[in-house]
Amino acid sequence: MPTVANISLPGLDPFPPSLSRELVSALEAQPKNYVPRTHHLRTAGEPKYINRLIHSISPYLLQHAHNPVNWFPWGQEAFAAARALNRPILLSVGYATCHWCHVMEGESFEDVEIAEYINRHFVAIKVDREERPDVDAVYMTAVQMATGGGGWPMTVFMTADGHPFFAGTYFPPRDGDRGARIGFLSILRRMSEAWENERDRVLSGASEWLDALQKATQPQVPDELPTVNALISAAQFLARAFDPVWGGFHRAPKFPRPSTYELLLRYGLRSNDEQAKQIVAFSLKKMSAGGIYDHLGGGFARYSTDREWLVPHFEKMLYDNAQLSILLAEAIQNGLDPSFENVLRDTLDYVVREMTNEGGGFYSATDADSEGVEGKFFVWSKAEIMKTLAPPDAKLFSEVYGVSEEGNFEGQNILHLAKSVEHIASEQKVSIESVQQSLRVARNKLYIAREQREHPLLDNKILTEWNALMISAMTRASFVLGEQKYLDAAVKAMEFVLNELRDNDGELMRAWRRGKTSGQTVLEDYAYMVGAALDLFEVTGSARWLEISLDLSKRMLTQFWDKTQGGFFATSTQSETLLVRDKPSYDGAQPSGNSVAALNLLRIHTLTLEEQYRELADKTILAFAKLLNNGAVQNPKMAQALDWRLDKARQIVIVTHPKDGGEDLVDTLRKTFIPNSVRIIGDQATLNSLTPIVPWLEGKVPLNEKATAFVCFEGTCKLPVNDSSALLDMLKPEVPIEAPPLTIRSPG
Repeated sequence: MPTVANISLPGLDPFPPSLSRELVSALEAQPKNYVPRTHHLRTAGEPKYINRLIHSISPYLLQHAHNPVNWFPWGQEAFAAARALNRPILLSVGYATCHWCHVMEGESFEDVEIAEYINRHFVAIKVDREERPDVDAVYMTAVQMATGGGGWPMTVFMTADGHPFFAGTYFPPRDGDRGARIGFLSILRRMSEAWENERDRVLSGASEWLDALQKATQPQVPDELPTVNALISAAQFLARAFDPVWGGFHRAPKFPRPSTYELLLRYGLRSNDEQAKQIVAFSLKKMSAGGIYDHLGGGFARYSTDREWLVPHFEKMLYDNAQLSILLAEAIQNGLDPSFENVLRDTLDYVVREMTNEGGGFYSATDADSEGVEGKFFVWSKAEIMKTLAPPDAKLFSEVYGVSEEGNFEGQNILHLAKSVEHIASEQKVSIESVQQSLRVARNKLYIAREQREHPLLDNKILTEWNALMISAMTRASFVLGEQKYLDAAVKAMEFVLNELRDNDGELMRAWRRGKTSGQTVLEDYAYMVGAALDLFEVTGSARWLEISLDLSKRMLTQFWDKTQGGFFATSTQSETLLVRDKPSYDGAQPSGNSVAALNLLRIHTLTLEEQYRELADKTILAFAKLLNNGAVQNPKMAQALDWRLDKARQIVIVTHPKDGGEDLVDTLRKTFIPNSVRIIGDQATLNSLTPIVPWLEGKVPLNEKATAFVCFEGTCKLPVNDSSALLDMLKPEVPIEAPPLTIRSPG
């Protein structure tokens, strides 16, 4: 173990004894299985270097705690040091399962020469974007303004006031590395020299960047809500961008981005356009057949590096799997493909099995790398398949999953569905069931064999935002599939968040790991939790979840609402003041908090009939109306809120009777895609208890001693029915979209 006397970093004097003692104590407090992530080790295997990141609970920051770089976490200590030393700040942002973050760490931040230069000339700050999405969002905007793109690792040079003056993403360490003309060390030298010799120019540029950032966060607000033309334009754009050969949109790389497909399902329903639905069906089919899907363990990888969904970026993120699970559940309700049910079950089973802690919270992600190699855990040689399975099973498995001697990825095989089970059964003149059974046995054997490999790093922090997304996914899937175990997992996770990630005043917190919390709560934490509580309410009928959703909504409105122009800020009134108070709008890898909040407000209005919620939803949509009118493709989740607003939202009630639990009526709801609606199922006592909050439940009683369904629109109801076919007829869209059929380009 390092001693207090010998803690120092390249280019710096030894740390003061007080700081050294803190660092050594923090290292000693790590769990017994803690392994320093560095190749700078002493003979006994102890880390040669320690920096302030050792205090963090973030797995990403801990990955850098033994770099020779003098890293600071984001905070006043770092900014005070930059002012005292009169140095610029090097800000590096990433996350624990980011492959190129690992690459830059190994190439540059573990390099003693580069570290020494950083330590002598900069104050270095490392940020986990998942722990501090507010910081990430502000400076990612700067990167996008500077480069036209973005990504992680994010690299920003800025003043001690936090004003950026140079920004980028990954940089190779030296000139010529990886074909780059200028490497990171040269960039460091140029930035330092500019700071020393051209300070006025640097500060002037930083001022211009700040002006541009401030303008970018102050959109103009129109006077009227967008019309249905915004939805039509978005659907037409997506149809033109659709890849008719491999599914998805555009070419490589391909990201799932489920909110775009959710929008198409809603558009297809209201416009009666089968093409919209088929875009979703075909794309999901190709994704779940490709290498982006884990055919042995379940779950989806972050994205595909190619057009065919074959070669993934192998990290698995909780938020991707939550959103794709919700999309699969909606696809099942649309009757798009029977195989989606197995994919949904396997994905959720993976989360329950491998991504859930003992208290019920969901972990954040797994890495792309194991043993320092991207994808090594997931790929197979033909010889490994032959060794693990009996020859006939190995032959069948290899044929179905595209396994060959030469492989399809660096001499190895990424499993993917190369041939359908139906095709193989027809070729071999055997039953589909027998082929499926043989493949189930083979997959199980290979999964067990794979479990013996060194696993990718598990990012075991628990984020409020992402847990809420998965709670929604588990809850919705439990209803669609009729599976209690998924609802149990959702309730347990919700209890975990409410118990571990709320402070004594009931305010949400951002991140939890090993009993400690960190980070700064953002809009998405509240918006997603409100949505999760509403989902639990609709499935269970428990007033507790509705009350929690209303409480969190009020807190969100108090802390995040923009009273001047409408919509929600990313950070609360209690948060640290950053360069700008961003108002998130882009529905990218995850929907923005504003989009989710708008939908939540509409759902709450439909339940409570309190007009203030619809007015707030309108103001939120209006705050982003310019983006929606430009085609809504950047805001497909917000477009779903607009779709709700332009439709007639349905209030669906099934009131059961002691002699009739209404299974047929409930089953009709399970199998029917009904967006823009709220749903309550319960007996007479349950409905009576909810009436003070949901006034339109008054008078809803079972007729003829049978379970009875009511379908209403803001309190005006159709005739009650006891028959499932009559209920199905009442669930058709009330406000159709009139538009020409979508046109999909020919394969070619």
